Amino acid sequence: MIRALHRWPGLLALGIIMVLALSGAALSVFPALEHLSAPQAEADMSVGVLAKRIQTSYPGVEQIRRAPSGRITAYWFDQGVPDAAVIDPATGQGVASADPNQVERWLTHLHRSLFLGDAGRIGMATGAAAMLVLALSGTALVARRAGGWRHWFAPLRGPFASRVHVEVARVAVFSLVLSSATALWMTSSTFDLLPDGRSAPAFPTSISGESGIALTKLAVIGDVPVAELRTLNFPYPGDATDVFTLKTDEGVGYLDQGTGELLSWTDLSGWERVSETVYMLHTGQGAATLGLVLGLMVLGIPLMGATGVAIWLTGRRRHVQIRGNHPAGRAETILLVGSESGSTWGFAATLHAALTEAGQCVHVASMSTFAPDRYTRAERIILLAATYGNGDAPASAKGFLDRLKTLDHAPEMPLAVLGFGDRSFPAYCAFAKAVAELAEAKKWPELMPYDTVNRQSPQDFARWGQALGNVLGITLELTHQPVLPQTDTLTLVSRRDYGAEVQAPAAILRFALPRSTLWQRLTGAGFSRFQAGDLMGILPEGSTMPRLYSLASSRRDGFIEIVVKKHLGGLCSGQLTALKTGETISAFLHRNPGFQPGKGPAPLLLIGAGTGIGPLAGFIRSNVGHRPIHLFFGMRNPDSDFFYSDEMQNWQADGRLARLVMAVSRGTPPCYVQDALRKDATNVTRLIRDGARVMVCGGREMSTGVADALTDILAASVQTPATLKAEGRYVEDIY
Repeated sequence: MIRALHRWPGLLALGIIMVLALSGAALSVFPALEHLSAPQAEADMSVGVLAKRIQTSYPGVEQIRRAPSGRITAYWFDQGVPDAAVIDPATGQGVASADPNQVERWLTHLHRSLFLGDAGRIGMATGAAAMLVLALSGTALVARRAGGWRHWFAPLRGPFASRVHVEVARVAVFSLVLSSATALWMTSSTFDLLPDGRSAPAFPTSISGESGIALTKLAVIGDVPVAELRTLNFPYPGDATDVFTLKTDEGVGYLDQGTGELLSWTDLSGWERVSETVYMLHTGQGAATLGLVLGLMVLGIPLMGATGVAIWLTGRRRHVQIRGNHPAGRAETILLVGSESGSTWGFAATLHAALTEAGQCVHVASMSTFAPDRYTRAERIILLAATYGNGDAPASAKGFLDRLKTLDHAPEMPLAVLGFGDRSFPAYCAFAKAVAELAEAKKWPELMPYDTVNRQSPQDFARWGQALGNVLGITLELTHQPVLPQTDTLTLVSRRDYGAEVQAPAAILRFALPRSTLWQRLTGAGFSRFQAGDLMGILPEGSTMPRLYSLASSRRDGFIEIVVKKHLGGLCSGQLTALKTGETISAFLHRNPGFQPGKGPAPLLLIGAGTGIGPLAGFIRSNVGHRPIHLFFGMRNPDSDFFYSDEMQNWQADGRLARLVMAVSRGTPPCYVQDALRKDATNVTRLIRDGARVMVCGGREMSTGVADALTDILAASVQTPATLKAEGRYVEDIY
């Protein structure tokens, strides 16, 4: 039993374990290099002395940060332009760039997720779990072979591969257990499987209103040695209501910028200290020597893997065969797919089956794999392309247009482009149309005229298939049955209705959480793990096309909540707003990682109107760490559609919502969210300069107005909505 437990995880997860080991060993070097290369502060230097030196060199300093390695980095604004540098504590001046090491960043992404996001994180966590099982089962096997724990290092006999395998294991097992256990802890924390445990002091309600105190007179930072500093945030210039924020190894506190008084303080919780210790043990940050030792030990994993495979002489790697899909170099028809949610692949499967039945050799792949030189026998290329957002390439078509643009000449085999979309959106099949137009500009021979399929219509697809068959001279009947996602049954437990008096009915619908299996919890399938801002898909009766609604709750809230407005003639919205308590719907989860607040202390600037408040309310509800959140909320009338009015008051009272600005479009005078932003331009500018993340949710007209308003507000600065988007600080969820 123990041998099987040791054998199969090693054989099945060998590749991932190898990547974990080699990338981890490489990463273990960086904390030591950073410690050696960064100027270190004197042992008795205080934070006050350091801050004064840096402020003298950089009057616009906004933050000082000390890494576990001792490296000190300062961030400042110079005439409105942000800058940063690694600081020499002896002079307070910059000595090196603060830009992250690109090699280290690349290795970190490889080590954490194989560049595959959450799926990659789960894969690497699986590798860490396999490593832990290998270490524990291997420990038992070594002890048994050596004759007991007391003979752990006794001489061994047997084949060379077996002896090498055990000798390395006897030395490296401690590192394997520690590295794998801490990796699983950190992954569990990433996926919110562990308690948050973070503590933060309440923002002070009583501030002197004065400013300009000399840093040397701040007694608190004068008593804190630099060795204990984590971050020191300076007040925003000219804002007497702002404060110093000091974070040390002991806790977090706020200091009055006029008197130097410590306004509030919270010690780090025991859970935070445990989590930080786990992080230190795994990364070597703050314990560079230990990191090097552990990194050296895990280098034994490749040797143990090789000898383990040699021991299991009959073991051979299996090749997974894809049946029915011909290699690209042998296919007559190349079928390339651009899909975001996966539904277009279902149409591709139907077309592939019909062409194969008609005697064609077909190769199916994503559009991102486009490589004309490989299609040596191809007689035609067919593209099935969906559109993401406002005309962007879907996930499986990334890079296609760029690759096509770089071709000296178009392929000789003729092309057919079929777009998939929804005519109710302005950017209907915009990506597919862009592909067709570029192909025409490249003088790519046309197999068929550009065509589209609206709302995944099987009839549209069948009509196009008949035309394709006529071109190919074959009978081609495309009978497509949409592959619906696996759904969960959700029961409505409560509802709050709004807007009936102004003929704009809407409701906040709350559903009970469905029961999740252990497998779903481990893989994140179904509603076992979700965040506010993710999407819930609902397939209304009488339609084959699901509708997506933004979630206003997270798994931790213990319920599923959405905000729905009834649209005139709306099939799904009509069915949802007619639901009664106790009735059920079938729904599925669609993750939306591009619309998440992210972690960190930076402020959030939330902007929404109408039912767009849903995910924004979810973000506020989850803000137990009291991150500064400023909400601009547009509504028709507070008496008819002020969603979450009671909760807003409570969230402001307990510090989850720092500020609420309402824009009433049916008021006197009418005011929209873009108008409210312009009226509050000074604060908006300050928030964005402080690193705020802007999140916009609502209709397209509203989002356009918000973007225009922010462009005007930021005209005097170096920032624009476009640059904020490029930095990942401006995201939208538009419907």
